[in-house]
Amino acid sequence: MLNKPETYGNNVLFADESKLNIFGSYGSIMEKKNVELNPENLEQLSMAVEVSLCGGCMSASGLGNLVVIDGIMNNALYLNILRDNLKISAENLGIGNNYVFYQDNDPKHMALNVRLWCLYNCPQNLKTPTQSPYLNPIEHIWRELEVRV
Repeated sequence: MLNKPETYGNNVLFADESKLNIFGSYGSIMEKKNVELNPENLEQLSMAVEVSLCGGCMSASGLGNLVVIDGIMNNALYLNILRDNLKISAENLGIGNNYVFYQDNDPKHMALNVRLWCLYNCPQNLKTPTQSPYLNPIEHIWRELEVRV
């Protein structure tokens, strides 16, 4: 990346998905021992696990489509989301068919069907080294969305 021009990042399209917890934390009510079965804690816990799974993308020029996912995310569902939304999002963000696609090394992103689709349908793919720090800026968007929800 050091040899790329400063404007290189303007056309990178970052994609990822996240779980958004709608009601409170993911189980912080379990701080005290032996209180898990108290009725008020069971009610809080059942509310705490209500989540929505969302997928989306972003670039330097803004946010792409946000997709609320019903069900368990796997490589087939992820591929359908890419097919239905990636090109449209790139066009809406003003980068058209001149973008560099970035996704992490999640197994569903690295599945053969997804890699082949990206190879033939994305102008360029930015490779993420294995065991590297996760630097996708869309994580900050997910955090902000969760705080606001």
